[in-house]
Amino acid sequence: MSIESLTRYCLSKKGSSQDYPFGDDVMVIRVASKIFAFLSERNRQPNISLKCDPFIAENLRQQYPAVTPGYHLNKSHWNTIVIDGSIEEPELFSMIDHSYELVFKGLKKAEKESVL
Repeated sequence: MSIESLTRYCLSKKGSSQDYPFGDDVMVIRVASKIFAFLSERNRQPNISLKCDPFIAENLRQQYPAVTPGYHLNKSHWNTIVIDGSIEEPELFSMIDHSYELVFKGLKKAEKESVL
């Protein structure tokens, strides 16, 4: 699994866009104005940070060593996943879907309508 394929999958979500508000080394993927994914490299390892329900986040951390509390993010609502091949693509896509859905649900009505 490459960071490029994760980026393509994130950008395939309705209303998504990318930018670099924190510099060239951290790509942010948004739905409307809200961030649902951060893609970067740390210690020469690509990683993705995704929003997550706190209960699910804790379960994922226990299940996968590559999943840790969000790096520089709210530790109960964000996970950072090291892309090291230990998590299968469908599971990563499911995590992205969950993050997108959580963030989309939190959008204001006008923003939701602009995405739909």
